[in-house]
Amino acid sequence: MRTLVTGSAGFIGSHVVETLRAAGHEVRGFDLRDGGRDVRDAGAVEKALDGIDAVVHQAAKVGLGVDVSDLPDYTSVNALGTAILLAAMARHGVRRLVLASSMVVYGEGAYDCASHGRVRPAPRREEDLARGRFEPRCPHCDLPLDPADIGEEAPADPRNAYATTKLAQEHLAANWARETGGTAVALRYHNVYGPGMPRDTPYSGVAAIFRSALEAGRAPRVFEDGGQRRDFVHVRDVARANLAALGGGVPGTPAAYNIASGEPHTVGEMALALAGEGDGPAPVVTGEYRLGDVRHIVASPRRAEAELGFRAGIRFADGMREFRTAPLGAPASPRSPR
Repeated sequence: MRTLVTGSAGFIGSHVVETLRAAGHEVRGFDLRDGGRDVRDAGAVEKALDGIDAVVHQAAKVGLGVDVSDLPDYTSVNALGTAILLAAMARHGVRRLVLASSMVVYGEGAYDCASHGRVRPAPRREEDLARGRFEPRCPHCDLPLDPADIGEEAPADPRNAYATTKLAQEHLAANWARETGGTAVALRYHNVYGPGMPRDTPYSGVAAIFRSALEAGRAPRVFEDGGQRRDFVHVRDVARANLAALGGGVPGTPAAYNIASGEPHTVGEMALALAGEGDGPAPVVTGEYRLGDVRHIVASPRRAEAELGFRAGIRFADGMREFRTAPLGAPASPRSPR
């Protein structure tokens, strides 16, 4: 299959390119850092699609951003860029798309209340966070909740510009699929880590921030009480999921899948694993918080396994052992899409 990979020089995109080529795909890369080609450049996109059978769309402005000044860039790169790409795919008769989406479209994760069953708590209040009351409470009775796996059927609740534009990408891809009869598979990545991850900036993931601190001889600073639960999934597993998605989906019927390890861990556990592997300074739990951060989000990987045949293979301990000394990539830029 002749496959165009946007964002091909980025952290995840470069691993996707390597995996697709190893599987026999003829891959054409398209990346801002490779000749200045941007998905918002309609002419460049038209040329890149010539003779292509499928698109794996990784290019995006990443991270949660800094403040509202980031809104125009996120909207332009992620939403407008995707719209330009999809319109060009329709003109070229390209009918297969794999889209890099994100767990951030869910907002807060899934929770169960002993009295009210499955609930979706509201954003945590600043006065609670300031008092160290980090766990979400039941919106009906204000009692503590038990975190649960979140499935793809959960309603979306994007809480920042990045999340909103990733969900917009999914909706645009769904429009394209229904109108063209194309196959659109959105992969909702959970916390991806691994070799080549961008270095520490406000646009990087927490794993890279901890790694950068340890490299500089500083203790990783763990916000809240370190008990935030996440699913850390290795980038090579994510690349394998993209390969599986190219063979999945139903024409005209968009679908979304959690891409996760199925092995949740806390942020504090990740910091300890990284510090312990390199005999670095022990993590410091600061009690600090960021408004808008979610407390727990743990994926159900069952649909991806049942429908795409994808199951993550790299265990947390093995992945963290490798990541402690793996090379990092250039910092994620506040101006340039990855």
